[in-house]
Amino acid sequence: MLRTPSTTALLCFEASARLGSFTRAAKELCLTQSAVSRQLITLENRMGVKLFVRRRDTLLLTDAGRYYLDEVTPALQRLEHATANVMALQGRGGALRLSVAGSLGTFWLIPRLPDFTRQHSEITLNFATRVGPADFTGGTLHASLEFGDGTRAGLHNEFVLSMPLVPCASPAWVHQHGVRLSEDTPREALIHHTTVPEAWHEWFAEGGMQLDPGGDGPRYDLMAMAMNAAIAGLGAVMLPGYMSADAIAAGRLRPLSRRVWQVPKGYYLVYPKASEDLNALQAFKAWLLEQASAYHDATIGT
Repeated sequence: MLRTPSTTALLCFEASARLGSFTRAAKELCLTQSAVSRQLITLENRMGVKLFVRRRDTLLLTDAGRYYLDEVTPALQRLEHATANVMALQGRGGALRLSVAGSLGTFWLIPRLPDFTRQHSEITLNFATRVGPADFTGGTLHASLEFGDGTRAGLHNEFVLSMPLVPCASPAWVHQHGVRLSEDTPREALIHHTTVPEAWHEWFAEGGMQLDPGGDGPRYDLMAMAMNAAIAGLGAVMLPGYMSADAIAAGRLRPLSRRVWQVPKGYYLVYPKASEDLNALQAFKAWLLEQASAYHDATIGT
């Protein structure tokens, strides 16, 4: 198994390469010149390559040394930054790495984030977007705000939001097909999204109508794409209120019914045991659940 060089050896290497001298590196690091030299000899022997060409008045990097410096320097800078953050914030802040469902992140979460940053300026939120359940192997993510059934084994599953869907379409589509949906509505005029592929069939079934499984309309991976297709007049689509509200208010979409279909799944904050004691995650979770509760109460009240 490859042993990672000590931090002292890496610091000696970076300082010597930057300053071109063991002596100057030793002075900067508060070490003796011989201690720096020994660290670098050990480092070169362990790696089996020469990192420096030693000359009387200076040190020159080899090709291997230049490559290693380019890789090592950002890592040392991140280590220095992390150490400074922990010391300054006493563990209260730091960076939180989150995976967020794309449509929820764009239309619901991000517009609310200024409130979080005002309350928690010590926490940096870094987002990645993924379709489907997040992968926590490798430790690249602390948590995920994702669509699911809340039963991911071995993980914490905190319910955040439900997903009630309502049919919507553009004014041009309504002008062509009418405001009422029925069993006579052309199936090719119904847009589907793979997040909830059964949405139209379930909505029609709750209304006592049978939707022919054949002849479906276009299908999109992302709800945001499906919504934009509906705005463009390409069909009707089932959407949650957090996505459709602005487009309806602007007159780009019209609701086609007051009847809502409640999706059995919802949005959950999912995270592994390794993340549960992170102060930054606990702060984000408390804020997120507060926002979700306020949104739910406002929605019920309308």
